[in-house]
Amino acid sequence: MIFRFIAAAAFLLSGLHGVATADTIKVEHASGTTDMPANPAKVLVYDLGALENLDQLGIPVAGVPDSNVPLALQKYRGDSYAKVGSLFEPDLEAVNAAEPDLIIVAARSSPHYAKLAAMAPTIDLTVDDSDLIGGVKRNATIIGEIFGKQADMQARIETLDASIAELRALAPKVGSGLILLTTGGKISAYGKGSRFGQIHDAFGVLPADTSLQQAIHGQVVSYEYILETNPDWLFVVDRDAAIGQQGQSAQALLDNELVRRTRAWKAGHVLYLDPVKLYLTGSGIQSQQDIVTTMLVAFRKAATVAE
Repeated sequence: MIFRFIAAAAFLLSGLHGVATADTIKVEHASGTTDMPANPAKVLVYDLGALENLDQLGIPVAGVPDSNVPLALQKYRGDSYAKVGSLFEPDLEAVNAAEPDLIIVAARSSPHYAKLAAMAPTIDLTVDDSDLIGGVKRNATIIGEIFGKQADMQARIETLDASIAELRALAPKVGSGLILLTTGGKISAYGKGSRFGQIHDAFGVLPADTSLQQAIHGQVVSYEYILETNPDWLFVVDRDAAIGQQGQSAQALLDNELVRRTRAWKAGHVLYLDPVKLYLTGSGIQSQQDIVTTMLVAFRKAATVAE
């Protein structure tokens, strides 16, 4: 995926002769291939999962979006970090002023890849929902290679793989699941191959409804649907909480007479997953590790009770 080579070139500067050595890497990513210097000094980030990865490794960041940065990454809200647009729309003047060595985009900002790539080396870390965990691990590997942190990232990948293996072993023992997202007083369901489909595809949870379409915004459903589907587990994502939007909480919305009749509710198997880690920083390896750990704790308890 990434190839490293050393380029040595003679140069003439201010009347002095010398030899400069530039450590350069070639990065394959979602929008193509980019040649860039290793260990770039000024990094602009338009993806919160990538920002989480960089933060975990202690890699300095020069510029970030001016909104939606979660509390776990709140230091990047400070004035010492250039604000270079939103998650969706770069501020090209701010980008130019920052003089970056590397720009990182992903799904929300990838439509602007070409414009940004014309300004500075740019990589696109968009992940495919149908193989989200694979994409998360690839992105972690890319960032590790760029900044010379391969061993650290490989250790994190191995820990995640081990946790997922345990989760997959437990999942068939605890029953079926239904993934729900709440926002603006509405409820949507997500299935295999969807933006939260790793719960089924990678973690091994049996889908309570195998007919759900792979829509980016899910399929709007009713309380009657939830009861009819009657899963053993409900995995809930509160989008309003993730983005700081006022509205009825997921807990309040699902505390409904029909939902209370489901197997999941009766067994206490309604799992409110961290919405920030799923909705905003989900492409970060630590966010996925935390999601898996939360599910492992719940599944271990359920499996013990079942025995």
